[in-house]
Amino acid sequence: MPLTDRERAVLDFERGWWLHPTPKRDAIRRHLDLSPTRYDQMLNLLLDDPAAVADDPLVVRRLRRARLRRRRARVEGRAAGAGHSR
Repeated sequence: MPLTDRERAVLDFERGWWLHPTPKRDAIRRHLDLSPTRYDQMLNLLLDDPAAVADDPLVVRRLRRARLRRRRARVEGRAAGAGHSR
């Protein structure tokens, strides 16, 4: 199923959000009319959507790598502190 205009806009925004003169959270609200939380939810779902990979493979792969790094860091952080009692 092809991407919706909204989904394509999210990928387009993620491709160059740092070019906006405002903080990312503000730019999300201004340009996409989404809360940052909803934006993150949509973006996370898009990363697993084959249509998103077909539409913008470079952005999706970059974001998948970043997501994997964050997940690994969380798991490793828990594993490092697992033997300690609180």
